[in-house]
Amino acid sequence: MSEEQFENCMCLIKQGDKSGLKEIYENYLAYIYSIIYRVLENKENAEDVTSEFFIKLWDIADKYQFGGLHKGWLATIARNMALDFIRKRKHEQLTDEVMEQADHETSAVEAKVVGELTIRNAMDTLNHEEQEVVNMKVMGDLTFKQIAQILQLPMGTVTWRYQNAIKKLRRCGYE
Repeated sequence: MSEEQFENCMCLIKQGDKSGLKEIYENYLAYIYSIIYRVLENKENAEDVTSEFFIKLWDIADKYQFGGLHKGWLATIARNMALDFIRKRKHEQLTDEVMEQADHETSAVEAKVVGELTIRNAMDTLNHEEQEVVNMKVMGDLTFKQIAQILQLPMGTVTWRYQNAIKKLRRCGYE
């Protein structure tokens, strides 16, 4: 596909005409897939990211600078999306590992707090946000991920509140 043909397709996309995207898809599907596959080395993930690539291309068509080298631009976007996919996966794996470790470390404290104190006394030592998270975690038996989704908070905030609550309980002698 020539630069001129590509720019015409981008103009069509900007106008909301899907035929421009279809033409780019037909001409560059294998090219984009190969770039993404080389980074991810996994067929299913490469297929997923390739599909997301064309959706993203539709969304960012207005950012394309005419007169540029479109193949390099497409390759950069594809490579960055593949790297973002890897970073996201690593972050999810690390988060899961941290959550498992936090669950293991705090299970003894949780058992003692629930076993030795009434729920009311233990909860009174915490602020509202901490009470909410501890209640969902201990009484609701929810994961940190589920709590974060329910409260519409970042998972880091939820785990931070939970860890602070456990520290407060420990300082009060509730180990």
